[in-house]
Amino acid sequence: MSTADLARMIAEARRMVVFTGAGISTESGIPDFRSPGGVWSKMKPIYFQEFVASEEKRREAWERAFSGRAGWVGREPNAGHMAVARLVAGGKCSAVITQNVDNLHQASGVPAARVIELHGNASYATCLECGLRHELGELKSLYDATGDLPACRSCSGLVKTATISFGQSMPLEPMARAEAETLACDLFLVLGSSLVVYPAAGFPLMAKQHGAKLAIVNREPTDLDPYADLVLHDEIGPVMTAAAPAD
Repeated sequence: MSTADLARMIAEARRMVVFTGAGISTESGIPDFRSPGGVWSKMKPIYFQEFVASEEKRREAWERAFSGRAGWVGREPNAGHMAVARLVAGGKCSAVITQNVDNLHQASGVPAARVIELHGNASYATCLECGLRHELGELKSLYDATGDLPACRSCSGLVKTATISFGQSMPLEPMARAEAETLACDLFLVLGSSLVVYPAAGFPLMAKQHGAKLAIVNREPTDLDPYADLVLHDEIGPVMTAAAPAD
């Protein structure tokens, strides 16, 4: 199996879905979560229940967010992101389902409406009560000036980065959209996901079971490799640049 085989699968697809994990963004310098040297080897995750119950944990979470210590935001899209954006712009790809929270698909030019974020977005915050969006820069300015933890400017509720934390319920609307896109596609392309985090990792098999072809590009083997029509253990940027070149 080769990049040429992937290019042929993409060319033959009428409606494809791209599913991305941390591996596509490590090529932009964003650390993944679980590998040695990843985010969770350097800092323990703060569970959702801890955030809600403890002012101390909320302060720790906001210190992380404002300092950028997790390294989730502030990077530039790489060649893999740009190739995906070309597939969307060309009408080949109907949706990008992502486990990432780094906003790099949107930064690469994929319309926000086409990006389905299963684990949220670290580039802004939302009120846990009313859902109002808050920009991190504005929250940081207030925090630096007063030391007060962010609160909703509308309802005074707790504000949290718009990521899905451990212990927090998966968002119903993105999960439903992801399922609908998965069932409608004829090619499901996984880029840079270890496919171990469920329920998100269930989508590739769902696509396969409903007649779609399944392709996986990931540096390391995954448990779903035996079910895939094509598997490439390679760097995503070069593979996707060759498989979906710019005109």
